[in-house]
Amino acid sequence: MDPESLSWTVAPARSIGRDADLYVDALFQDAPAEGATLLFSRMSRLVVDLNRSEADCDGDAVEGGGRAPFPRGLIWRVTTDGEPVLVARLPRREVERRLDRFYRPYHRTLSAILARKRERFGFAILLCAHSMPSQSRRGHAEGAVGRADIVPGTRGRTTAASAVIDAVDQHARACRFSVRHDDPYKGGFSTAHYGQPHRAVHAVQIEIARRLYMDEQSLAMDGQGFTAVRDFGRTLVARLTSAELLGQLRQNPFDAREI
Repeated sequence: MDPESLSWTVAPARSIGRDADLYVDALFQDAPAEGATLLFSRMSRLVVDLNRSEADCDGDAVEGGGRAPFPRGLIWRVTTDGEPVLVARLPRREVERRLDRFYRPYHRTLSAILARKRERFGFAILLCAHSMPSQSRRGHAEGAVGRADIVPGTRGRTTAASAVIDAVDQHARACRFSVRHDDPYKGGFSTAHYGQPHRAVHAVQIEIARRLYMDEQSLAMDGQGFTAVRDFGRTLVARLTSAELLGQLRQNPFDAREI
């Protein structure tokens, strides 16, 4: 966390760690070897959430923000543990600083990558990888409910062609992981914004239960579990770049349906 952002932050270090997608960049470190481009951020989402729109601002967190209380929008004011994030409401100049330094460069880069992929191959596939607590935390509507191992989020199968969504589902099940689509995460801003099958860009958010590769209390990596999930990440990318899937997309690139 950069010094300017840190000066506004009161969230405890443990909450910062628990609200991070810990080790996910390492889980997908083999993606380039399978022909994919790997883009990741080392910045905490408590600085600015890259998976929210610029307009998703809570007025209690940001000066001039919206009226509805969205405590975990572009700028978080409450951690998922219920801890306050901010020492005070952010002035607009601080929000703009974070957007200019972190948010906008990230999305410009991502947009350019997708444009190059579509120009070269005729379409692009965006896999938005995240991690999730293995069960909901206190204060969540569903209570302490266990979650599936893998949650693909496609907003009702609208952000990617069926061939892409089914490939993710089938591969996860083949790796003996339980799968539940869009529950509890349907896909955030990046999935909805970039996932436009009618324009030959397919996006799937994938949430991985942290129990599979780490100790959720100590936040330490589980070496054996990490190796297994890293292999899943590598082989999933290989599946999404396979000649079989690419052939299906070329034959029927716009097959996305809402369920």
